[in-house]
Amino acid sequence: MALYSDETTLELDEMSEDGEMIVTEEMEQTILPTYGTMQDNVPRLHSAEMVPFNQNSESLFFNDDQRRIDYILVYEDETQKEQTKNTKKNLLLKQKKKREAYESGLMRNGLQLEATKSVSDDGLVFVKVHAPWEVLCTYAEVMHIKLPIQPNDLKQRHSAFNWFTRIFSVSEDVIKPEQEYFTAPFEKDRITNFHIESNDTFFTPATRSRIVQFILSRVEYAVKENVKKFGINKLLDSGIYKAAFPLHDCRFNVKSEDPRCPNERYLLYREWAHPFSFYKLQPLDFVRKYYGEKVGIYFAWLGFYTQMLLLAAIVGLCCFLYGYKSQESCTWSKEVCDPNIGGSIIMCPQCDKECTYWYLNITCESSKKLCIFDSFGTLVFAVFMGIWVTLFLEFWKRRQAELEYEWDTVEFLEQEEQPLPEYEAKCTHVVMNPITQQEEHVPYTAFGKCLRMAFCTSAVFFWIMLIVASVVGIIVYRLSVFLVFSATLPRHINGTEAIQKYLTPQTATTVTASIISFIIIMLLNMVYEKVAIMITDFELPRTKTDYENSLTTKMFLFQFVNYYSSCFYIAFFKGKFVGYPGDPVYWFGKYRNEECDPGGCLLELTTQLTIIMGGKAIWNNIQEIFLPWIKNLIARCRSTGIETIKPRWEQDYRLQPIGKLGLFYEYLEMVIQFGFVTLFVASFPLAPVLALVNNLLEIRVDAWKLTTQFRRMVPEKAQHIGAWQPIMQGVAILAVVTNAMIIAFTSDMIPRLVYYWSFSILPYGAHTHNTMEGYINSTLSVFRISDFKDDSKPVPPAWFGTETTCRYRDFRYPPDHEHRYEYSMFYWHVIAAKLSFLIVMEHIVYFVKFIISYIIPDISNNTKDKIKRERYLIQKLLHEKHLKLVKKQMGSFANKILKGVDNVVVDKLD
Repeated sequence: MALYSDETTLELDEMSEDGEMIVTEEMEQTILPTYGTMQDNVPRLHSAEMVPFNQNSESLFFNDDQRRIDYILVYEDETQKEQTKNTKKNLLLKQKKKREAYESGLMRNGLQLEATKSVSDDGLVFVKVHAPWEVLCTYAEVMHIKLPIQPNDLKQRHSAFNWFTRIFSVSEDVIKPEQEYFTAPFEKDRITNFHIESNDTFFTPATRSRIVQFILSRVEYAVKENVKKFGINKLLDSGIYKAAFPLHDCRFNVKSEDPRCPNERYLLYREWAHPFSFYKLQPLDFVRKYYGEKVGIYFAWLGFYTQMLLLAAIVGLCCFLYGYKSQESCTWSKEVCDPNIGGSIIMCPQCDKECTYWYLNITCESSKKLCIFDSFGTLVFAVFMGIWVTLFLEFWKRRQAELEYEWDTVEFLEQEEQPLPEYEAKCTHVVMNPITQQEEHVPYTAFGKCLRMAFCTSAVFFWIMLIVASVVGIIVYRLSVFLVFSATLPRHINGTEAIQKYLTPQTATTVTASIISFIIIMLLNMVYEKVAIMITDFELPRTKTDYENSLTTKMFLFQFVNYYSSCFYIAFFKGKFVGYPGDPVYWFGKYRNEECDPGGCLLELTTQLTIIMGGKAIWNNIQEIFLPWIKNLIARCRSTGIETIKPRWEQDYRLQPIGKLGLFYEYLEMVIQFGFVTLFVASFPLAPVLALVNNLLEIRVDAWKLTTQFRRMVPEKAQHIGAWQPIMQGVAILAVVTNAMIIAFTSDMIPRLVYYWSFSILPYGAHTHNTMEGYINSTLSVFRISDFKDDSKPVPPAWFGTETTCRYRDFRYPPDHEHRYEYSMFYWHVIAAKLSFLIVMEHIVYFVKFIISYIIPDISNNTKDKIKRERYLIQKLLHEKHLKLVKKQMGSFANKILKGVDNVVVDKLD
């Protein structure tokens, strides 16, 4: 970005119809020495030199085969559009002037341009951009880019597990390890202190592209109402340029024959993105070298998260196998399935009139499945996951600190971001900057900003309430369809139809409601993505960082409610406020509230999680694999040119562009999954297993997309994963509460323990020793059929006989008790035990989390030593060497001065 002094004079072309003035006349500029650009008298207009394609499809250089291509700009040639209306021609002419003014600005800033027409579409022109050495040095200093000063001389501490990890690592003969250097922010005045082997290799292709992108985003091309318009993003949005991207260095599946080509894309595909490389560790340093730190830190986090999931998956699988093994010895499940116990217990209808009486043993199979998930292993696993998530976050901080050092982002100083073009275009109000005490333009007043924030907040809450309304709609569906299933599906088992064991009204309602809930979630998600972007655009954040942070907050808040609301309903609300058969609770005065199975709602929560987690993973992977592949296939089919040899830039242009939000959606997908793995893991121990399998595929799918289906991303610096770190910390804190509440209020573990230790023996029970026998009978209260209200009394089936009572799930006194249908002593013991367990478990897990966070430092001692060593070397090389240089230049003159001073001192002493 060039800073102009007061001597700058700017002559403008005639004003266009919309009041916009385009920079076209001669410009005499005095560039401030900070940017190092030479003074130059610039002709009126500069345009890139048009050259033919040299038939070298793998070339990464200009036609002179010397200057490297650092960036590609693509536009549509207006001269090829002869059959257009006059109004369209005027628009095209104005766009051409803007483009020529912009390219002139690029050349005034030192960039070199060369244009080549497309070999398959005569209407397309590709502008190749090259940054010379002087420009690279100038902007490397402006951007505070850290570059090598000396090879790293610290001894590496090898882990005891290196022999094991070497088995899964990429061979060093294929991808050679990067030489580690101590680095310092580049300064042109101290260029001799930097480790420069060659001018061609000192700046990597990724660094060169980043510098060029910095220039492209800051060059002006027009002025409208005293507001300067600049930057490639605005030109892309307005269609003046069709694309702007750095080049891949070769084809992903064919090695380049050019000896100057490093073939990094080919190596990344073969050793990282190829499906057969799923078992290999990621070459993160190589990924960072090719795509930049922002992409590298994402894959480093995703890989670390997947590695930590391996431990959680093993423990979860062990807990699942323990539950599966113990289901045959589950006493209360045996009582449900026993024909003499469960087969003789008649349950009250769970809805009005349409539902009828049913035998308890119809839930035999579901009670066996519930034993798998509602076991002692569930409690152990819930506590373990509370500790695991802390270990994951703390060890990730250490790993992140190592990457910050290795990738030179420890003291990464973000430059002051330029305003977004949309923000700049609306800067019409003048305010006083409290820091600089100078006037500056803003797009709205303080009152206007408050109105925008109020509108955006209201819009977000409106969509959140829409999700809540959809959840209510699902609940109404469940209540309504349960009546249908209850009237059509069998309510007793005759032993001849095996499907009747599984297709109960409760199971059918749960499965269909979960599938519909998943479909609604995905549809709302697709719509809200566009709405959230529209709301954020209207909010008008000043910079890209502000834009991403604002969008992240909106999207995660929406996704949190969208994905987790149905799970929260089943876990903490369903079956909790149902009353009893003589006095049920109704929704909207019409729909009777849902009840859980006699075994509780835990199995239903497990079903919901399985469908949403599994369905989301399958949908996302199919979308990520086939969508870009199909788009690229269509683009290749539309290429009508007869040429078979296409240049590197044209091959890349046919690939899919990276969206403006980059890796935002990849982070969002994984953090939502992280929530499923942690928030409700007490009900589904296999969640980490599903997440592990999905992530092993996700890493390779994301790598395959970037390497084969998308244009090369502009390398960007990133110190950490940004706002996602505090979001995960918040989810981790909430997960302790949700899992404790699931065990306490959703599962039947606490009532079973209370029965076993207190109510199975005297004075409350009839047994002489602690046992689980009779537990089912103790959890089912008695209701007198004559106490049904007329508008809810069901019609007894033919097999009902002369029964006068039925049973329902609750802890209430029987009808012949003086406190009939009121909560029994068992109920109050269970409530006290649940609250006690909740408080004790939360405090224990939070205390352990605090201890772990305290004893695990965020930065390892080895990394601290490296950082101190680098700072020492920077001080020594960049400052002491400068003093030695001064002394050397002064030479004998300095020695004479020092000798004269010594003689004067001696004379005075004499």
